[in-house]
Amino acid sequence: MRITIKLYASLAAHLPDQARSTNQHQVELPTGTTVGQALAPYGLPPALTKLVLVNGHYIEEDNRGSHLLNDGDVLAVWPPIAGG
Repeated sequence: MRITIKLYASLAAHLPDQARSTNQHQVELPTGTTVGQALAPYGLPPALTKLVLVNGHYIEEDNRGSHLLNDGDVLAVWPPIAGG
């Protein structure tokens, strides 16, 4: 299956060089891949993966190891955001 991984803000540095300008990377994954498995190769620090969405729907941290991805999904990750 093919999905799109989008990493925003400082997390974009974990993408391959050619994907950093668009913050997204298309990847081929085996059927049955979870959110956690899809993100593992990127070496993202767990403390920086606070907001994880699949097709715009928030995935709780406890569910990332069991939430299965489907062909065409968009997996987006943002680091913690502070404002004031």
